[in-house]
Amino acid sequence: MDSLTQIVLGAACGEVVLGKKAGNRAMLWGGIAGTIPDLDILANFVADDMTALAFHRGISHSLFFAVVAPLVFGWLVARFYKSGLYQQKLYKGIAMSVWVSLFLAITGGITYILNGFNWVIVFVLFGVLLLSLVILVRTYFQPKMEVVNVSTKEWTWLFFWAILTHPLLDSCTAYGTQLFQPFSDYRVALNNISVVDPIYTVPFLICLIIAGFLTRNSPKRRWVNYAGIGISSAYLLFTGYHKIKIDRIFEASLAEQNIPYARYTASPTIGNNILWHGVAEGESAYFHGYYSSFDKEKKVLKFLEISKNHQLLEGHEDDRSIKILKWFTDGYYNITKRPDGHLQLNDMRYGSRSGEFKSNDDYVFKFILKEENGILEGHENRDVPKDGEMDGLIKRLKGI
Repeated sequence: MDSLTQIVLGAACGEVVLGKKAGNRAMLWGGIAGTIPDLDILANFVADDMTALAFHRGISHSLFFAVVAPLVFGWLVARFYKSGLYQQKLYKGIAMSVWVSLFLAITGGITYILNGFNWVIVFVLFGVLLLSLVILVRTYFQPKMEVVNVSTKEWTWLFFWAILTHPLLDSCTAYGTQLFQPFSDYRVALNNISVVDPIYTVPFLICLIIAGFLTRNSPKRRWVNYAGIGISSAYLLFTGYHKIKIDRIFEASLAEQNIPYARYTASPTIGNNILWHGVAEGESAYFHGYYSSFDKEKKVLKFLEISKNHQLLEGHEDDRSIKILKWFTDGYYNITKRPDGHLQLNDMRYGSRSGEFKSNDDYVFKFILKEENGILEGHENRDVPKDGEMDGLIKRLKGI
């Protein structure tokens, strides 16, 4: 899931474990803990694209990490508070900076979820930022901070739940998570929720913000936080149930249209759980189709046949980049030729931006393959959608 969602989930877990004892500090450290697994993206700055791709959602998203890391972080935080350093002005300044950084991350996340820059949203959030700064100054620069009486064991439990829930939620997406590292690189991908889903995140975030403004001893604070967890969990369960229904519709549609296939996968399109796309693997082609919950008929009306073109990789099957990409895509990939002469490997699990696979740029998740010293090297193509490029999917979401 997106970083904003993981911050919210981690903060809510922190509140459940230590909210009554540590107040908003529990939310703060929970939010930080919920972000820790995604720090593996720092590999993008020091490693090549393929190494970073294989490393992301790897060991830092494993059950092993969720057990071991909290022992370290819990001990460090406990030592920090026992040392009394949190009473110093330097810490107070750092703490304020962390809170502001989290707020800016939330601001950016909301803006992204609402699809781009909007002056009204920015104006409102800027006002909230100023109010937050006033509250933070009054909180952190009072003569003496409130004493923190939390044991190492309790801090460890906070980090455990905030870190554990991160990869478990990520496993519900199509991207998948290497839950069993370092013992296995198998990617758990349940495909029942999009990596960005406002219906999951926004109510959860609102409840968390409300809880944060209530005193730690207030019973309402605990129940508002539980309400956010309950709403998000109920929605997540619904997406699992919805996934089962969608799978049956795709299976029936493939059978009705006499399409031979060895396997198939279906997942929601970005930002919603209404429009789903599925891809079935045939002998030499993939069959890609869409189904919206608003469609009048409970079936996929049309499957688009897309050639695999795997023969274009002949002689390069054992190249390191190709092995990594085959593993990453779970074998759901096709090859196209680019105008510049390079090959492009496209992850078919994510479909196209327009829904019609009009061109190389139309694929959502793609990698450019460049031959270097007789070996194909993969490079992730991180282009962003152009204005109007996803209008076709938005229109299709509304149903046929």
